[in-house]
Amino acid sequence: MKEMNCCLTIACHRSLEERLVGHLLEHPEWVHGFIMFKAEGGSQKEILPSMIEQVRGRSQRVSIQAVMNLEDARALVNHLKHEECNPEIAYWITPVIEFGRME
Repeated sequence: MKEMNCCLTIACHRSLEERLVGHLLEHPEWVHGFIMFKAEGGSQKEILPSMIEQVRGRSQRVSIQAVMNLEDARALVNHLKHEECNPEIAYWITPVIEFGRME
């Protein structure tokens, strides 16, 4: 098994949630599992689609995190850049010192 040495975080508008989850599920060779959080957020590149979001100045977001191998994370990011080119989708990769299960 490959070393699980990074955490890929993807943040996007909730309207993109199902499409991004679909990409993760289509690539079990890269992504072995993930978690999701509902969030709110905003950025300078963000388009606020609803009147409520425009008034509040932020949008309903989702954050998806996957602990994975760094090479696989980069492959997934490249895939998403090609398939879901959208400046409202943000990502970052952070190191993971240790990953395991309580078995």
